Amino acid sequence: MSKNQEHLFVQQLQANQNIIHKICRLYTDGQDAHQDLFQEITIQLWRAFPKFRGESKFSTWAYRVALNTAITLYRKNKRTVATVAYESRIHFTKEIEYNYEEEEQIKLLYKAVYQLNDIEKALVFMYLEDKDYREIAATLGINEGNARVKMNRIKRKLKNVLNP
Repeated sequence: MSKNQEHLFVQQLQANQNIIHKICRLYTDGQDAHQDLFQEITIQLWRAFPKFRGESKFSTWAYRVALNTAITLYRKNKRTVATVAYESRIHFTKEIEYNYEEEEQIKLLYKAVYQLNDIEKALVFMYLEDKDYREIAATLGINEGNARVKMNRIKRKLKNVLNP
């Protein structure tokens, strides 16, 4: 990978790291697991970046890689993520503090979403990020109509959990 590509990767990762933190929050239940998953997603993004063709936005591609990584690890029911050393050049990525206290008001929503299956979590996450159904469908590999139907079912499910 060229220095220019490395710089572009670091720049894009910094600009989109909140996406990764939010995915980590959905699929982990503690700060250590969150950090491990964040590191694993970063490694997977780094490994896959040379194959990124730019046919979609970096954020859409990062969603897909991050969600696939999180879902794969979630399905294996691992509490911790096995990590692999990666190029030391990545260390200059500045981490933004992710403050759990600031999100107290949405704690109940996360608790309800945590009860959903892995695909439903991914769909809710992207919906809450104001992604349109076309982008959600493309990221999850389903058709747009299916994404809409699934989201309506999930809304009903969440409404029942939050307001029993």
